Amino acid sequence: MARNIGLGVPIPEKECEDANCPFHGTLPVRGQVITGKVVSDRMNATVVVEREYLHYVKKYNRYEKRRSRYHAHNTPCLNARVGDQVRIAECRPLSKTKNFVVVEVMKE
Repeated sequence: MARNIGLGVPIPEKECEDANCPFHGTLPVRGQVITGKVVSDRMNATVVVEREYLHYVKKYNRYEKRRSRYHAHNTPCLNARVGDQVRIAECRPLSKTKNFVVVEVMKE
């Protein structure tokens, strides 16, 4: 049985047995919700999500491009791949660098 995580994202049709799944396991989500693109899925149950944004430089009265990378837990029911546009939500630390979990695969 899948549970509603309270972010207004659709519940995946596929079931999974992952304890760290926010829908089918016991992992609570809280804090930031970030949208980005998956740039790597080579780790086991982990994806690297990159977010590009513009930062204003006051001295030059211009914007510069910046980017951040986040490691996120990839549950079997969502199964995000390289090139997917995903939404990730903050959760408790799952490893040394993993503090986010994939909650929605928006498009490939």
